[in-house]
Amino acid sequence: MKRPLKLYWFYIRVLGGFAWRRFTPTVKGLENIPKAGPLILAANHLAVIDDAVIPLTFPRMVHYMAKEEYFTGKGIRGAFKKFFFTSAGTFPVNRSGGGKSADALLHAKEILERGEVFGIHPEGTRSPDGKLYRGHTGAARLALQTGVSILPVGLIGTNDAQPIGQVMPKKVHVEIRYGKPIEVEKVENPTHEQVRELTNLMMKKIAELTDQEYVNEYAQVVKKRMKEEREAQLAAAAASESSPEAAPKGN
Repeated sequence: MKRPLKLYWFYIRVLGGFAWRRFTPTVKGLENIPKAGPLILAANHLAVIDDAVIPLTFPRMVHYMAKEEYFTGKGIRGAFKKFFFTSAGTFPVNRSGGGKSADALLHAKEILERGEVFGIHPEGTRSPDGKLYRGHTGAARLALQTGVSILPVGLIGTNDAQPIGQVMPKKVHVEIRYGKPIEVEKVENPTHEQVRELTNLMMKKIAELTDQEYVNEYAQVVKKRMKEEREAQLAAAAASESSPEAAPKGN
């Protein structure tokens, strides 16, 4: 752990200065962050830069999940990307569903057993429209199985700094709000009802920090529907342009 830890803080010092000047973050609730001990950090997800913004103000190293494609690239570029994410305390997760994320959650459990901080976005993907979506249950299940507290975090403005599709973030003020930890009692084999109840409480606390409109639907489902609607509109437009009725009539 010594090498990743050193590189993590090196990245914060070197890249953090640029990010701080670009986002001039306002921070609220620093007093709510436990100084030591295992912790699950649960934040809303608005932009790719979310996981870079939180460490600017969080006094402890945070381990995040990242999609496994960042770790499986080929050639020099792939090797560099894997090295960068690994040295920054990030580890891969298979997001295809069907229990394939189990290995990542096991790794997260090991992080907590070492007394460290595990960061996660319960929505599972970026919000497509700035709203807060239904939370997945992985964070709550992990908290119940370990008895580790959940720290709700609200990010505001990161979607303005980096809208979906934009690579270089804009110079926009952002805000990070840390809520009070949700104390969790350890449950050896939590029921689905217990896990969902804690997940809903976690999302409620995040919503209170961000004032986002809450949608009781998974963001992935909404994104898929939006994509299908766009494709249908494009297909309809293409069909309309190619129809005989749309062709210009001669004199």
